[in-house]
Amino acid sequence: MSTHTETALEAFEDEWQEWHAAHERHRAHPHGILAVTHLHWLTAEPTPLDGAPGTWSAEADVVRVVVEPGESLLQDGVELSGSVELGPIEERGGINLVSGDTVIEVAKRGGEYIVRPRNPENPLLQEYQGTPAYTPNAAFAVAGTFVPFETPRETTVGAAVEGIQHVYQAPGEIRFKLAGQELALTAFNGYAPGSLSVLFTDQTSGRTTYAANRSLSVTPASDGSVQLDFNRAVNLPCAYTDLATCPLPPAENRLPVAIEAGEKIPYERQDQK
Repeated sequence: MSTHTETALEAFEDEWQEWHAAHERHRAHPHGILAVTHLHWLTAEPTPLDGAPGTWSAEADVVRVVVEPGESLLQDGVELSGSVELGPIEERGGINLVSGDTVIEVAKRGGEYIVRPRNPENPLLQEYQGTPAYTPNAAFAVAGTFVPFETPRETTVGAAVEGIQHVYQAPGEIRFKLAGQELALTAFNGYAPGSLSVLFTDQTSGRTTYAANRSLSVTPASDGSVQLDFNRAVNLPCAYTDLATCPLPPAENRLPVAIEAGEKIPYERQDQK
């Protein structure tokens, strides 16, 4: 191996290590997904919720919380009191309230309203050891082409929790070649402008990687070219906690090849192999 090649591989691995360390810091945020203590689905019936002050209900696309004297619930630093209406909230959107050290997430998932308290003392967060991952391998960083659909396709997928579905806009598919096979992945719009999010499973799923899904974020160039670096395939929150509502990949994104790259089954789920 030439010195130039060795240097390039070292740079590739160093960049991956830096990226993954940043991703781990984000995941282990004091009020991140690992801090979630409960998942409550709101109904029209006013109900007190474990882990959150107040009595909660949702009806006609509005969340109502009744805060009693002696309870503390802040929105943007302002104490709420009495009966307070929140919303409507966009699908996959949410607002954060604060009660002591706990952030109270109020969000909309699958057309339903949820409340998820997030407390930094949650054992899942306190005991988090990091996520195992494959050693970075440049063979799993491949060139692809984003091919837009004539019109974006509304795509319905299942969820990590039963009883709800997620609907995404799929602007196109990414075509690429891996392990000698011509493959394609349906892409959804990502969070950042111009980015795409790809949910997939492969032949490692349920063996060395999480069974339900993994995710990869990419940003196509203006000519449609895209770099698919599966070393940066990450677990979704449902890989760590049953209190997540993550989407499942569309059927066509179940790849017939083994993607031995990216994040593996979390330590917290090793018993589910």
